[in-house]
Amino acid sequence: MSLGSAAERADAGRPLADRMRPRSIADIVGQPQVLGSGKPLRVALETGRLHSMVLWGPPGSGKTTLARLVAQGSDAQFIALSAVMAGIKDVRAAVEKAQAERAATGRRTVLFLDEVHRFNKSQQDTFLPYLEDGTLVFIGATTENPSFEVVSALLSRARVYVLRALQPSDLAEIMRRALADRERGLGGRGPGGADLQVDADALGLLARAADGDGRRALNMLEIAADLAVDGRVGIEQAAEIAGGTRRRFDKGGEQFYDQISALHKSVRGTDPDAALYWFCRMVDGGCDPGYLARRIVRMAVEDIGLADPRGLQLAIDAWTAYDRLGSPEGELALANAVVYLACAPKSNAVYAAYNEVNADVREYGTLEVPMPLRNAPTSLMKDLGYGKGYRYAHDEPDAYAAGERYLPEGLPDRRYYRPVPRGLELRIGEALERLRARVPQGGGKPGGEGGAR
Repeated sequence: MSLGSAAERADAGRPLADRMRPRSIADIVGQPQVLGSGKPLRVALETGRLHSMVLWGPPGSGKTTLARLVAQGSDAQFIALSAVMAGIKDVRAAVEKAQAERAATGRRTVLFLDEVHRFNKSQQDTFLPYLEDGTLVFIGATTENPSFEVVSALLSRARVYVLRALQPSDLAEIMRRALADRERGLGGRGPGGADLQVDADALGLLARAADGDGRRALNMLEIAADLAVDGRVGIEQAAEIAGGTRRRFDKGGEQFYDQISALHKSVRGTDPDAALYWFCRMVDGGCDPGYLARRIVRMAVEDIGLADPRGLQLAIDAWTAYDRLGSPEGELALANAVVYLACAPKSNAVYAAYNEVNADVREYGTLEVPMPLRNAPTSLMKDLGYGKGYRYAHDEPDAYAAGERYLPEGLPDRRYYRPVPRGLELRIGEALERLRARVPQGGGKPGGEGGAR
């Protein structure tokens, strides 16, 4: 391809993803949930009716492109800042430029702030007066949940649009357009000025490896073009490029917590296949297996509990095995624990009881220990009645002092622990009922029916 002018040479030096940025709404691939016919964002693009907005979506979903098109469609001045590098000084400079433009031409200004979640509260508050008086139309882009990362005052003045990761079919279409575009793309890069040929299976592999990210797809395609053999990109070249990619995973971000939530709920829902899938997704994304080990132990105590006490021991053993083996061998031990817990009988009886007890502790305060239950190591304490009337359970039939009350006075009778009819807790529940049946009527048994909850 001949590069004649300086402008053409400069343009060729830009990444393919930047050169192929859509110039109009017709060029955009995907995002039908916000760009479908009659959708508010599409209407804004088509009519030029500006309003402040926050674009929330994963990398490479088109946030910056949409912001540029909003400004372009309304003939507004476009100022782009990145919260990674900018500060309040840069915002004030943008405001001055917007005010000057408005005074000189009457044009409005779109201020686009990429990575808006990286601005702190006071920095975000800087925009508010200029949104109120119409100096700026604010468009923020973020990969994080705006509910947590954008101040409520700014959110109340902006509409949130949720962008989704692009589908493999969308990414394949974006790459095909780049291959055919002779002005900005890779068209004519083959032998004798012919177009490059990319095998269908190679294109599909790159589309999957891009993992919803249009920018990543075009970057990989550009590398593939450099590796082309006789003007053709085959599966070998595509596999070499795709082999080093990772799936989307933001440690500490919303996607991180969504995936650990999916793992926990799959275990709780007795779906070993889904549980193993989410476990592998997190490991593949770069999650610390030590963090996963800790969460697996939590699952064992919260959702399996005493229905299968072996679950906790297996989870701890898997954690120990990982610490000794490291990656990748130790991850298989954690996978064993995930599958076992998913298949195990489930009980949250102790977890629920624990929460109920804590609620009573907070509500009733510091209740005195009943005299029969107090320790009496000295003669003075014995004279004061400490331990008086205590019934030693081992001296009672079946080591059970029927009718003895162990809760403090002032606290209603409670039955916090209610075993579920599954696993070992089925036997535990049956044993407790047999013992409780020996309490005389009106004998003040712990967890009497009048106070059970």
